[in-house]
Amino acid sequence: MIKEMTLWRRVFRENNVTSLNDAVASGKARYLVNLSETLHDHRYAELANMIAEKPGVKLVLIAGPSSSGKTTSSKRLALHMRVNGLNPIIISLDDYFRNRVDTPLDENGEYDFECLEALDVPFLNEQLEQLLDGRRVEIPKYDFTSGTRKFEGQFLQLTDNDVLIMEGIHGLNPALTPQIPDRDKYKLYVSVLTPISIDANTRMPSRDYRLLRRMVRDNQFRGMTAEDTILRWPSVGAGEEKFIHPFKRLADATFNSALFYEIPMLKCYAEPLLQQIPASSPASGEAQRLLSLIRSVIAMTPIDVRHIPPTSIIREFIGGSSFHY
Repeated sequence: MIKEMTLWRRVFRENNVTSLNDAVASGKARYLVNLSETLHDHRYAELANMIAEKPGVKLVLIAGPSSSGKTTSSKRLALHMRVNGLNPIIISLDDYFRNRVDTPLDENGEYDFECLEALDVPFLNEQLEQLLDGRRVEIPKYDFTSGTRKFEGQFLQLTDNDVLIMEGIHGLNPALTPQIPDRDKYKLYVSVLTPISIDANTRMPSRDYRLLRRMVRDNQFRGMTAEDTILRWPSVGAGEEKFIHPFKRLADATFNSALFYEIPMLKCYAEPLLQQIPASSPASGEAQRLLSLIRSVIAMTPIDVRHIPPTSIIREFIGGSSFHY
């Protein structure tokens, strides 16, 4: 991923804050959008080609940290796989949660939805084995309101060109699919490696890209404030260190979901949210640090933001996507 980013930075002259600001101020924001999205599309096509060229792949597993764009990546990758003559079928790991009453508890006595044991791994593997054997299977649907697994008549049977796609934080953990041979799996790690440098020696922190994405999405779609997101962020990071990072070395390929125009665009959404956090809040210090970071860049105009394509990974966080989430 680092080697790939080095190549990308050669394509973009706007790879530091100063040159990025010059580009946005001179009206080149749409050019940055178009070039960034073309790079993403090119990479998805490469990944789809690699999957098509690996004999016998029937299950694509996608994992990555919070707000890395796993969901959109699964949908865009599916489109490119279809172009390659495959028939991708996306199934959600969330539908394999255990009934809430059977969910393990954490050290505070609260339901631990992040641990692998929150998923019904034996049942998942049973269904995957049946599907890969060509049998007809009724796929469950998890009702998050009642906390129960339901069956609503959704049947699935794989044919020769069908390939399952599953994304989730445990996707690369061998304990998720122990009964499925490695030859049948293709594992993809999606994350964010920052393409923009603050100066010659300092790159913008990649975790900040993801935190800003999550903050905007939480506010747009989950009714949460920026303060809520910041205060939850340490526990999110702890879960990533425990459940994701130990297994990323097992990936067959990586995808960097960072975009060169991302910070000038996110500034439009994140700055007002951060300004609402009171000085008395325990999140205030982190809010001020993030404000200092995004104030170093010039914001894109609303007109330029509207030109971001509906299939962009960033639409998962700001809205306006043509995909259903």
